[in-house]
Amino acid sequence: MPNPSAPSADAKRSITILGSTGSIGCSTIDLIERDRDAYEIEALTCNRNTEIMIAQALKLRPKFVAVCDEAQYAPVKDALAGSGIEVGAGSEAVIEAAARPADWVMAAIVGAAGLKPTLTAVRRGGVVALANKECLVCAGSLMMAEVDEHKATLLPVDSEHNAIFQVLDQDQYDRIDCITLTASGGPFRTLTRAQMAKMTPAQAVAHPNWSMGAKISVDSATMMNKGLEVIEAHHLFPVGPERLKILVHPQSVIHSMVSYVDGSVLAQLGSPDMRIPISYTLGWPSRIVTPSQRLDLAAIGDLTFETPDPERFPCLRLARDALQTGGSAPTLLNAANEVAVEAFLAGRIGFLDIAGVVEDVLNVGEFKALTTLNDVHDVDHEGRRLAKTACERMSRTDRVA
Repeated sequence: MPNPSAPSADAKRSITILGSTGSIGCSTIDLIERDRDAYEIEALTCNRNTEIMIAQALKLRPKFVAVCDEAQYAPVKDALAGSGIEVGAGSEAVIEAAARPADWVMAAIVGAAGLKPTLTAVRRGGVVALANKECLVCAGSLMMAEVDEHKATLLPVDSEHNAIFQVLDQDQYDRIDCITLTASGGPFRTLTRAQMAKMTPAQAVAHPNWSMGAKISVDSATMMNKGLEVIEAHHLFPVGPERLKILVHPQSVIHSMVSYVDGSVLAQLGSPDMRIPISYTLGWPSRIVTPSQRLDLAAIGDLTFETPDPERFPCLRLARDALQTGGSAPTLLNAANEVAVEAFLAGRIGFLDIAGVVEDVLNVGEFKALTTLNDVHDVDHEGRRLAKTACERMSRTDRVA
């Protein structure tokens, strides 16, 4: 993934943050503000959380900001009047932000909406810190082909993939026994299916270890996030699906492990703070100082591990099946999951219905090869249509019950 043309760690870096108001974007800005003279801000983008982005822009003085929601253009323009900051609105403005000349781009737009902007940044051939796992889930082969063609450097931000990247010998893929992604198990790790059926959105987003956005937190509760991460790892680290393992580790201290043929297991450990993997990509190829709490293993005392339960967490099986099927199956999986999570957060379906919607879509959806980005968008559109129908059906069933 790295390439020899990556910028020097000693140079002042120009930075673009796609999705600056989310948890990853805010954590990135926190790090930048701690060494403000080391960075120039090229662009910031948000979906519709303009109040936060305006405050970020007035503090960081980027050259350009973009808000995806076109209705927010006038308020942002007015708030930044006289600042010299250029303002754009709409999805094309977000893509324009991704195309601007930055040494380092944080791709942190959640969901399939991040695909086009991330691909635009990749085509510039610079360093892209990837915090949007859906890009590789929906269009992994296409995305990695673009990375190779444009000699971009793709650095994983997800704590698990970043951990793997740190301890993996990329010159000896044939010497790897397996790669193990660890999972906290989420807030419902010990609950029965009957108990999970009663869980509310507020309970699902209350992650025991990590501070994350609502969608990602629900994915953690269903363990779909780990299924998506297996698909992502398949594209980032080509060892084959059968050598990608999952291990539940409630303390979230060991973030992933790589096992080699000689019996050695290399692991990356750290406090559960996303500023650590973000900083690794922001400083790459060097390391930078973070304010993160230092790991104290003696204070933690015990590290425990469990085998994941695919019966209580069927999203793990669904993601594995989609990866095995290949083609458009992961794209359908992701589209259905995004729609189902949104419906759950809105109170239209129950927690267990999320997996049910995804399985329904995979059962009726058409699988085909993806050869262009248009193919990805067509499949994503169809998956969302099927998922909305499934959500409506489940909602009616719940009302009748």
